[in-house]
Amino acid sequence: MKINLTTKDITAIAVCSALYGLFGYLTSGLSFFGIGFLPAVIIPAVFATLYGPWVGGISGAIGIFIRAMLVHGNAPLSLSSGVPANFILFFLIGYLYTKNVSLKQALTCVTLAIVGLMVPSIVFLSDMTAYTGLPVGTFIFASWLTVIGSLVAVAIVSVRWKSWRSYVIGAIAGQIVVSLLLSVSVWAVSPLFLDYFGTPFATVFILPLFVWTVATEIPFILLVGPPIIAVVQSAFPSLRPKNKPQEKTTPQT
Repeated sequence: MKINLTTKDITAIAVCSALYGLFGYLTSGLSFFGIGFLPAVIIPAVFATLYGPWVGGISGAIGIFIRAMLVHGNAPLSLSSGVPANFILFFLIGYLYTKNVSLKQALTCVTLAIVGLMVPSIVFLSDMTAYTGLPVGTFIFASWLTVIGSLVAVAIVSVRWKSWRSYVIGAIAGQIVVSLLLSVSVWAVSPLFLDYFGTPFATVFILPLFVWTVATEIPFILLVGPPIIAVVQSAFPSLRPKNKPQEKTTPQT
């Protein structure tokens, strides 16, 4: 895929990166073990759908680096974990959003995501609660209900609104792939950054970090993204992909 950035794209990258970095910094108190609640992810997700995968990916990478510099100032750690993960996540969202996705594909993706996230949470529940430091009941409420509630909601959206199916798959697939990549990369580089982690990141915490990252980020991308994108595209039709006309009032299948 060729990179062909226009002046408008470069401007969008600058704006999105600044917003992502600043809002990410302002909400940094919602973090957990350096990775956690990050409502700012909705910003590059929206830009990725409006301006394409390269804008989303580059903005996400630059924005998370800005946040990292403002929060902990460890550039090598950010460049080795957060930057590549954010680029891939928002590139995938922007890329898959332009594709036509069937209802079967969307619902299959949602089902696999629920199973893939819930089964490890149940099997490794003790590791999950040890990692988060939360009581079992609180962890179940914070992660299970968040993930299941979000995925069920987007399943309903996928049934009723055809044009959002690709966004759903992009968000779910991107979040799962990138959260796994981020978890493994944090584990791999943690011995090099003991001044930040204190001790090497334990292998048993790779899966808990994966589940927790998905649970604390995906609701913002899945539930907040579509309304914002719909409003912007309604006001600026030129930002709507040609293969995604404005939704009709009746369900599409």
